[in-house]
Amino acid sequence: MSATEASGLVPLAERLARSPDGILERIAAEYGVSTRDVVSALPAEFRTLVGGDRFDDVMTDLQEWGEVLFIVHTSDIVLECVGRIPPGSVGHGFYNLHGDSPIGGHIRYEGCDAIAFVSRPFMGRASCSVQFFNKAGEAMFKVFVRRDAARNLLPGQIAKFEALRERLGSAAAAA
Repeated sequence: MSATEASGLVPLAERLARSPDGILERIAAEYGVSTRDVVSALPAEFRTLVGGDRFDDVMTDLQEWGEVLFIVHTSDIVLECVGRIPPGSVGHGFYNLHGDSPIGGHIRYEGCDAIAFVSRPFMGRASCSVQFFNKAGEAMFKVFVRRDAARNLLPGQIAKFEALRERLGSAAAAA
């Protein structure tokens, strides 16, 4: 990133320091940057970034979380699906999801450039998500910690989120 590009992110970082809440894609459009740029500009306590080379590690761990909220957010749709992340395998250039879950399909895993663990306020409530970014800095998909009937985050999933973030974040910092 050039010095000019970096200086252009200063107002974004200041805005996010004041209020980290909001729809990331909408903030990205407002500032003319990628969604990954917005996540990277969040105060450090709200995000941990690891390399896309950890894709398989993260997906394997997510299989143990139980039902999650899987979101694909494009300019035309925000598609939400509740289900378990099924086992996957690599074949024909894709990470292929197998199993009995409403979450299924084929992910071009080699396009994953970064994975972000984001824990921040969203619409005035705590949220935790794992966000997968492509090389253009846009979200491929996001996996959110679920909420209970009282709209509180599930404690077991928070523990799994934090453990994975700590394990991979510490490994990335040591590298």
